[in-house]
Formats: sequence, structure tokens, C-alpha cells
Amino acid sequence: MTIIYVLKAIWMFCSVGMIVLVLLHSPKGDGLSGLGGQAQLFTSTKSAETTLNRATWVLTVLFIGITIILSAGWLGR
Repeated sequence: MTIIYVLKAIWMFCSVGMIVLVLLHSPKGDGLSGLGGQAQLFTSTKSAETTLNRATWVLTVLFIGITIILSAGWLGR
């Protein structure tokens, strides 16, 4: 197993994770986060939104970074 396969697996995890986290955000109402009761895991709605924002940003930065690395061909083919 090479580093490229590991990066591609992390890249795919980041993409699916970003999709899920964006769907969990609640712009005005409960959004999809109300379906599973995710907001009740935190002490307040503000805390849940802050945690979702941070996780989304982390996955976004990882996704973009890995995309650049894989597309630039810095690791060889």
C-alpha cells in the first residue's frame, strides 16, 4: 500500500464527511440535525453550531490540501 492510496482514502473520507457536516448545519431551523437529535449531545445550540463549523473547516482544509498534493503529482505516479 503506497502513500497515494492512503491519501486517496483520507481524501474520500473528507469529501463524505464534508457532505454530512454541511447537511447537519442549520441555517434558520433545525435542518437535518434535528432528525437524529445531534444538537442534544452538546450543552447548547451555539456549542453544536461552533463544533460543526470547526469540523467542517478542518475537513475542508484537509480536502483542499490533499487535492493539491494529488493533482500536482508531487508524490509520483
